[in-house]
Amino acid sequence: MELHLIHVLVLIAALGITAQWLAWRLNLPAIVLLLIAGLVAGPGLGWIEPSTDLGDLLPAVIQLGVAIILFDGGLNLKLHELKQAASGVRRLVFLGAPLAWVLGSSLAHYVGELSWPVSLLFGAITVVTGPTVIMPLLRQARLKQRPASFLKWEGIINDPIGALLAVIIYEYLVYAGQGPSLGLQLSELGLALVAATALGAGASFLLAHLFRQGHVPEFLKPPLILSTVIIVYVIANLFQDEAGLLATTVMGVVLGNSKLPSIDELRRFKESITILLVSGVFILLTADMDVTTIQQLDWHNGLLIAGIIFAARPITVFVSTLGTDMSWQERSLVAWIAPRGIVAAAVAGVFAPALVGLGYTDAQLLLPLVFSLIIATVFLHGFSIGIVARRLDLAASSRKGVLIVGASPWSTQLAKLLKDLGVGVLMVDSAWHRLRPARLDGIPVYFGEMLSESAEERLETNNMGYLLATTENDAYNALVCTRLAPELGRSRIFQLPMAAMAEEDPKSLARTLRGNIAFSEEADYQGLLRRHYQGWVLQKTSLTEAYNFDDYSKNSPDGAIAIFLMRGEGKELLFHSAKNNWEPTAGDTLVAFVPPSEPESRSVSGQMPA
Repeated sequence: MELHLIHVLVLIAALGITAQWLAWRLNLPAIVLLLIAGLVAGPGLGWIEPSTDLGDLLPAVIQLGVAIILFDGGLNLKLHELKQAASGVRRLVFLGAPLAWVLGSSLAHYVGELSWPVSLLFGAITVVTGPTVIMPLLRQARLKQRPASFLKWEGIINDPIGALLAVIIYEYLVYAGQGPSLGLQLSELGLALVAATALGAGASFLLAHLFRQGHVPEFLKPPLILSTVIIVYVIANLFQDEAGLLATTVMGVVLGNSKLPSIDELRRFKESITILLVSGVFILLTADMDVTTIQQLDWHNGLLIAGIIFAARPITVFVSTLGTDMSWQERSLVAWIAPRGIVAAAVAGVFAPALVGLGYTDAQLLLPLVFSLIIATVFLHGFSIGIVARRLDLAASSRKGVLIVGASPWSTQLAKLLKDLGVGVLMVDSAWHRLRPARLDGIPVYFGEMLSESAEERLETNNMGYLLATTENDAYNALVCTRLAPELGRSRIFQLPMAAMAEEDPKSLARTLRGNIAFSEEADYQGLLRRHYQGWVLQKTSLTEAYNFDDYSKNSPDGAIAIFLMRGEGKELLFHSAKNNWEPTAGDTLVAFVPPSEPESRSVSGQMPA
């Protein structure tokens, strides 16, 4: 099926976004669905033939895409995470990478029966565990901050290291016996890497200075950064092939930790670009794969792939992290999770044909071996990371926890009820005396400013799925909701209604700058506090076939305020708001704020539909 280039690009974009959405909706690893989409659209149905459709543009598109992806990975690396995981990351990079190369090369030669030159190059490629695969897996698995830091830092730093190691080996094989000595090659490489690092850091310092001085308007910051990344990548590659990967990674790390006022907005923009690039590049690579090449592999090669996954990686991690502060659970998780992705495929695609041309006939197995390793690790690690992490207590079992910002007698009462129902809850406030009742009730608390850097560094919110901003300051509630909306999703952030003005009043705070109005218009801070001191209580009611929602509505006291609905046995939590469309069924639990006495009533305020 022949398609014009623009149709091919549209198809790739559609497949990529569809795969990402299905992964989110079904809670599956996005990278697995992207791999399947590429295989189906390429070798399967023949809709996409990247080498033919894009021609000479394909390598350039993939290289620039990888450079931007690595920059985004660096941009999301935070130094406070490195402080927590410093010893483990150092060992994984400086000891783990060489050890992984030695083990991978040895397995390739003795088990896979490849020649030493090809084995050394294959070992270098297997060092790579990059952000193109790691980041989507971390997003899906909801790991705790510390184990996630190990995988992020190792993957992003080892990406350029593995690629550059492959370059060194290739150049040595090309010039062996007739070019410069290995020592001279290494010294030249060292100078090139220093220059690439300086270039990446210098570009970030320059951008940060321009932004702070107001020399660049807000609307030009994202495109300027994107253009600079590409320029830095190209210039660094003039020093040394693949040095651009290191330069863009360093550029991202330095810029991401420069404490720019607009860094969060820049991160969100780059994340959007990166999701498109990861989707597109991964589909291009898998669609371009010749499935028949995998048929060249025999049982020796199968044992090699198994050895890399089940022997080389665990040995590398456990040996290199001996004596660090990593727990056995963290070491076990990192030892298992090592998916390979775009950079490994791109490096193999460049060097395999070149080595065949130099007379290393077994180099024709390099590409199918790397793609087999990618497919195996993506499926194995993609589907198992969440299960393994939860078994090791390194990830949230669910994301239905509630983060309550603002301690008050009423919110403490709500937190206690949630805790009694088995819902994870965390209460945050900057006043110790307001948190004291919650602490006495055994409710987890954080004393400090929710929007501070300290909170960002110390708070574990991976199991939090909802936000309730319940302070007396309406503007602060809105600010907290705006800050956490990208992480939790706008449908899951709530704040108390503003007492001064109605929600739809055009003179009130703009709708885009605040969270969803929780409960009902009558449930403002002062109103809830007043009702609490009047003796109102949180009442939970379980619906059954004999006592359904219609019966509940008829018997609810006048003025009662609907709070939340729990589906079944805690499977789902739904906070009530004016825009909710509840359909409670038998087995659900309804919670409402009701007066102490219960006269005959007709409905529950908050417009809960019958």
